[in-house]
Amino acid sequence: MCEPLETPGRTRPGGPYGEWGDFLLAEQLELQQPGSNAWCQRWNHRLPTWRRTRDGGFDPEAHRVVRIPEAPAKRFTVAHHYSASWPVVRLAYGLQRVDQPPGPDEPEGGRLVGVLALGVPMNTAVLNVFPDLTPLKESLELSRMCLLDSVASNGESWACARAFQDAATKGIRGIVAHADPVPRVRITADGPSYVMPGHIGHVYGHGQGFAYLGRTRARRLVVLPDATVLNDRAAAKVRRDETGHAAVERRLIALGATARRAEEDGTRWLARALDEVGTAALHHGGCHKYARTIGPHRTRLRLAGPTLPAPRHGSLHPHRLPQRNEGTTR
Repeated sequence: MCEPLETPGRTRPGGPYGEWGDFLLAEQLELQQPGSNAWCQRWNHRLPTWRRTRDGGFDPEAHRVVRIPEAPAKRFTVAHHYSASWPVVRLAYGLQRVDQPPGPDEPEGGRLVGVLALGVPMNTAVLNVFPDLTPLKESLELSRMCLLDSVASNGESWACARAFQDAATKGIRGIVAHADPVPRVRITADGPSYVMPGHIGHVYGHGQGFAYLGRTRARRLVVLPDATVLNDRAAAKVRRDETGHAAVERRLIALGATARRAEEDGTRWLARALDEVGTAALHHGGCHKYARTIGPHRTRLRLAGPTLPAPRHGSLHPHRLPQRNEGTTR
């Protein structure tokens, strides 16, 4: 059965990331000890739960993986995945429970219990790990994988295998995937709420035949009170009044920022808005990066650069936990 690591209503005294940060670190380290790779992750309304892989129980006869329209895939992912966001997607797949009726606005064929999305990475250069393939035409990123907590252990491996098999028929030959090991905390009126403990991508490196390519570059993230990240591209849209800036502004206003005045330039308003909502500056040490080839003759395709042993447990440094920003984040 599911073993949740989230206890509703848990709070810790002190600053938003003071003693809470120590508690979060302890729980994160529990997931990163030898043997922690025996867990697989599930989601339900943005709350993580974990299953032991040894429990098994997944019934392939009761499930199927099919390509589904983007709209229901997006609704499902935004509702359940911790990021509450949807990337630019080329192929969306649904894991359906065929012995249960579909829910409202879900595709026919069974209840939607998971979504896998192959899409466009924020930086297409990450697809250069496949020197023989044309980025975006023959290689994509596994942008989202979100399974409900009702899906038994090892369901993600089964779903990935079938999604990749179909993607290969569409000309896709290479997939990259990233695993974010850094935890996320959402700030609420009742105090910090634990959103994601971080993970090392065990399903990729030890369950799906991906090659491990190390960590992406370290960077500084602006984490909003709802635990989502305001990425550099979104901030640039506001500063330069580019297409899409209005959606970013609405997102910040919903979190408590005052509306932008008619004469106010984007740079000045963004600085003020981030100060009003209260952001956390997070030093991110980089995501774990994986890649694999799929389809016919996949063993003939090359991967650029060296491959490394896939991690079986990680490390987290206390000083790299999020720090509440009391000033302006740019």
